Amino acid sequence: MPAKGKHRRPKHQKITRKLALAGTGGAALTLPLISATTAGAVETTTAPATRTIAAATPAATDTTYSVKAGDTLSGIASKHSVSGGWKTLYAANKSVIGNNPSIIRPGIKLKLGAQPEAVRASRSAARTTLAPAAAPAVAPTYPNNLDGWIRESLSVMAKHGIPGTYNGIHRNVMRESSGNPLAINNWDINAQNGIPSKGLLQVIDPTFQAYHVPGTSLNSYDPVANITAACNYAAARYGSIDNVNGAY
Repeated sequence: MPAKGKHRRPKHQKITRKLALAGTGGAALTLPLISATTAGAVETTTAPATRTIAAATPAATDTTYSVKAGDTLSGIASKHSVSGGWKTLYAANKSVIGNNPSIIRPGIKLKLGAQPEAVRASRSAARTTLAPAAAPAVAPTYPNNLDGWIRESLSVMAKHGIPGTYNGIHRNVMRESSGNPLAINNWDINAQNGIPSKGLLQVIDPTFQAYHVPGTSLNSYDPVANITAACNYAAARYGSIDNVNGAY
């Protein structure tokens, strides 16, 4: 090669006794005995409570539960994580339960609302095996031969915007050094001037140093460094190594 040109809620009182179950086959609800003036109190007569407990906001898709013998509203509410407990559950299902929340008949369908669904979805998600995290990118490896050197050099060139193709590089390598990374020209004018052409693409030291590409070796005999520097020089002088078809 010539020498020239080169990233509040309220507290409830403790339960002292249970309400009697009316009839047979019914499920008894254990409720605290609190004064009739307390919001949501259960009276010993069948008269309605002093005020209506607001129903929970209905879910987009209500989940239902079929009452079984022995069930209580408090037990159902607890088991299905009903927000607001048995009072919310009763308010949402008063039309099917009736005025006495202590009596729920087996077989009736209770709306549980959206909260249980959300809770189940959350629990289900927690049980779901998470997909393994993507493995970190691994730098490609190249064989230690001419094919590998050219491909690695092309990868470096692409990062630095240096043009050139595999065929263009291979063709020039075979002409200049026959693929020998240790080739050196000791007879031409460059050699006579003390700066012999070296490596796969026969680059003299001044040109190698001027067009050396960061990230490659500083040794001009290094195959990848030699190819990359030579292609960088050829791009500056000829537009691309592909345009080089003879001594350069």
